[in-house]
Amino acid sequence: MKKKLISILLFFLVSLPSYSSEKVVYLDLEKIMQESTAGKSIIGQLKKKSDSSITKFKKREKEIIEKEKKLIAQKNLLSKEEFEKSLIDLRKEISNFHKDRNKDFNNITKKRVKASTNLINKLTPILEEYSKKNSIRIIVQKKHIVMGKKEDDITGDILDLVNQKIKNIKID
Repeated sequence: MKKKLISILLFFLVSLPSYSSEKVVYLDLEKIMQESTAGKSIIGQLKKKSDSSITKFKKREKEIIEKEKKLIAQKNLLSKEEFEKSLIDLRKEISNFHKDRNKDFNNITKKRVKASTNLINKLTPILEEYSKKNSIRIIVQKKHIVMGKKEDDITGDILDLVNQKIKNIKID
């Protein structure tokens, strides 16, 4: 419902005739995030953290699988109580493994959101300056546009400005 209301409002704003020299343009924010130097930096840092995490958890998963195989092989050699105790310990280890993996995944997701927000916060003054310089009344995200003229797309200009002004964004 909220998206429909926003779409209708944007449609009316864009379709109203403009009697001033100010104009409405659109920006592909996803392209800025993916292709800017700062965006590529964020993606690279997150990929490095993700790859490191995946490697760590694959190694740990192999260790758990080996313990499971060893326990199954010893099933007939161990007493029922020892086997049950070892099985409970293995289940706890598996549970902890899943919790740690999910926690790590959520941590990386939070870092992705924080870094994206940081980039957008640094992008805002650039957009404000650009809109003042070029008498732009409204800048709309491209994903909210059904159809627009190619000349109203300012993504290329903003991408150049972002690459000049924002070189890198550190991820904690």
